[in-house]
Amino acid sequence: MLDDCLSRFLLDDLDIRGAVVRLGPAWRKMLANRDYPAPVAQLLGEMSVTTLLLADNLKQSGRLTIQMRGSGPVSLLVIDCNEQLQIRGMARCAAQPQAHSVPELLGDGQLLLTLDRPSMREPYQSIVPLDGESIAEVFEHYLDQSEQLPARFFLAASASAASGLLVQKLPAADQCDADGWTRVEALAATVKAAELLTLSAEELLSRLFPEETVRLFPARPVIHHCPENWEKVRALLRSLGPTEVYATLREHGEVLIRDDLCNLEYRFDAAAIDALFSDTLQTTSPTLH
Repeated sequence: MLDDCLSRFLLDDLDIRGAVVRLGPAWRKMLANRDYPAPVAQLLGEMSVTTLLLADNLKQSGRLTIQMRGSGPVSLLVIDCNEQLQIRGMARCAAQPQAHSVPELLGDGQLLLTLDRPSMREPYQSIVPLDGESIAEVFEHYLDQSEQLPARFFLAASASAASGLLVQKLPAADQCDADGWTRVEALAATVKAAELLTLSAEELLSRLFPEETVRLFPARPVIHHCPENWEKVRALLRSLGPTEVYATLREHGEVLIRDDLCNLEYRFDAAAIDALFSDTLQTTSPTLH
């Protein structure tokens, strides 16, 4: 059984495509030291899986960032993924919610999708209202509006794993089999959360579609990608300039930069700040030591 992978499949005779995602260690790394309430972790896990299923369509170098912003107990969900299925994400929660539905957790909110490629002059962004009771319903509605191709998401997340199944009707499906999509949609809807979280892609698809011809493609690895990047943070501080940075240093005794998306902290003491601006402040008087 493979964890941290995405497996595409095609129902050859029906012109219906799909994919299965299984997250284990990568999901646990994303949750590490976060202490999210269970409903928030479930929401983040389901959104992580959905983002991977969408990012799998990136055919060239690029980055897909999906955000949900709302006025409820969960004010922000962010998942960021590139064409190599390197993923990171976070949630921002101001309370201990007991509810589980998207409207109860996020309240009145928006779904923001941003696609950034090196070849693009500026990122493409789509902003739509949140429409649906669950993560699956929100993205089914979004794809129906944006691609006019019906799709179904079946998602599950626990403290140790997250998984998802996507099936999507392609343009020639009705010509292949007039009842094919209805049949596949009904079969996929029988999947249980425990099956999503424990079965391999082969086992899952064999159980759901025993009478269909399923072509399963080689699995792609998924990686939780949050390396430290001190040089990027130093460049950020240089861009702020010595006046602002030294003011922060005097006020707090250190300069702290938080990377919420990766749950990392970068701390700079007076010596580190002096070294950072040494080229431009050769004649500056000494700072705090």
